[in-house]
Amino acid sequence: MSDHASSSTAPRPGPDLDLRLVRYFVVVAEHLNFARAAAALHVAQPSLSRQIQRLEDALGVRLLERTHQGSRLSAAGAAFLPQAQTLLHTTHQAVLTARAAAPPRTVTIGYVEDLVITPAVRDLRRRHPDAHVRTRHLDWDEARALPEGRVDALVVRTPLPIPSDGLDVTVLYDEPRALLVPAFHRLAGKESVTPDDFTDEPLVACAGMAALWTGFWRLDPRPDGSPAPLGPLLVDTFEDKLEVVADGRAIALVPADDRRCALRHDLVTVPVEGVEPCQVALAARVADANPLVAHFRASAKNLLVREV
Repeated sequence: MSDHASSSTAPRPGPDLDLRLVRYFVVVAEHLNFARAAAALHVAQPSLSRQIQRLEDALGVRLLERTHQGSRLSAAGAAFLPQAQTLLHTTHQAVLTARAAAPPRTVTIGYVEDLVITPAVRDLRRRHPDAHVRTRHLDWDEARALPEGRVDALVVRTPLPIPSDGLDVTVLYDEPRALLVPAFHRLAGKESVTPDDFTDEPLVACAGMAALWTGFWRLDPRPDGSPAPLGPLLVDTFEDKLEVVADGRAIALVPADDRRCALRHDLVTVPVEGVEPCQVALAARVADANPLVAHFRASAKNLLVREV
């Protein structure tokens, strides 16, 4: 058989149907009245008539016949109606199936160092049981996970160890700073101290951080404007900081509620008066439209509070 013969017997492709026009036809067919159908569809009657005409033109048949009593289905319209209803139902089911197969909504909450976010995460999961809420613990030098998109929100202490440009920062609560000293230090037994009590002693800081962050934790400058004395060294981790202090080579300022300090019996924390506190905050990207971030912020504001 020749190619010409094969092509002449091949079925012609059907018209590309606009599902909106099919739905218009079904509503008209159910009402058999253009005025009532137009009201049900919230469209103007002349516009509805034109849309039905477009569908008839695409199909190449007359679907509806106007009479003095209203409209009635033609033979082609009566044959087309159940198929059109099935088509709309199948389309609706296809949409539901696609949505059900889509990945659940997800959010990744980061938290830095010793901070605990469990109450807020538990509340978010309770309010959104179908969402996938993940958590990610970060070290002090990993806060860039937020602007880089590896976490969607970050619970962290201020000052932020990263630039705040493009971030929305919500303060959750204030946390005082405390002086960390070895157990044998001359200030270890004090109920509280002021910067004047340790003005000549160097405060150890972590390396690789921004000047604002380092200055805050070294109390540089001191409240009277004088520069802090230079320390003997910088450390890479918070655990290294604990070791340097325990060895008596320096002292340090730390968050008053940092749980890691209490794990060592050779270290003592002493409240510091006369210095501004740090703050525990929730940071998120300004342009992030994930609604779960906003919902987590609400949970955090209600549940992540300082224990006193």
